[in-house]
Amino acid sequence: MIKYLTLLAVGSLTLAVLLPASVAHADAIDGHWCHSKDGRIEISGPSIVTPGGTQLLGTYGRHSFAYVVPATEPAAGATLNMILIDDDTVHLTKGSDATSQTPQIWHRCPAPIS
Repeated sequence: MIKYLTLLAVGSLTLAVLLPASVAHADAIDGHWCHSKDGRIEISGPSIVTPGGTQLLGTYGRHSFAYVVPATEPAAGATLNMILIDDDTVHLTKGSDATSQTPQIWHRCPAPIS
């Protein structure tokens, strides 16, 4: 029994060391998000870089984010609401009545290469 527990502990430790660090961002809306038509956004706490490249502050929750679209971008003045559905999917709606809308689906994407 002791040999089995020792092997289990060593195996678990080995697995934890070998897992990629990218798994750490799971369960939070922070990160890079892409949409095939509307581009990409980056969320980091209360800060967002919009599809038009504007950096501004929004209303941050670990699983949600909302911001007012800047005047220089399409849908200027509208409030966009994002809800984290799972580790790789965000639903985006416009305005305050999100329940009556079909959400726009955004997916997690890699950080841009500069």
